[in-house]
Amino acid sequence: MASEDTRQEIEETLGQVPSWMETIADPAIEHSWGLFRDLTFGENELSAREKGLIGVGVAAAIGCPYCTYFHKEEARLADVGEAELEEAVNLASSTRYFSTILHGNEIDLEEFESETDEMVDYLEQGEVAADD
Repeated sequence: MASEDTRQEIEETLGQVPSWMETIADPAIEHSWGLFRDLTFGENELSAREKGLIGVGVAAAIGCPYCTYFHKEEARLADVGEAELEEAVNLASSTRYFSTILHGNEIDLEEFESETDEMVDYLEQGEVAADD
C-alpha cells in the first residue's frame, strides 16, 4: 500500500489510483510510482510525442495489450496521428524481425558494428554531397 502522500500524488496526477497500481508490493510502490511519474510525465530529453511513439513500439514488440493500449492513448494525448501510430508499430516489427535474424544466425557483433559504422559514414557523406 502506498503512503497517503503517494496515493494523493497519484490521484492528483491521474485522477485516480489505478487498480493495477494497487497490486504493486509495498516495498516497491513508492519507487514504481516515481519511475512511472518521472519517465512518463517528467520534463526529460524526449517530448511527449516521442515518449508515446517509443512506448507504442516497445509495447507492440513485446506483445503487451495493456501497454499497447496505454501508450497509444498517451501518444494520442500528444497529438500523434493514427498513421504515425501504425508506422511506430511497423518500425517495431521490423526491428524485432531483423533482431531475430541477427540472433538466430549468430552474426558476429564486432563485424556488425564495423559494417554499421561504414554505412553511417557513407550515408553521412551522401547528406554532405546533397547539401552542397
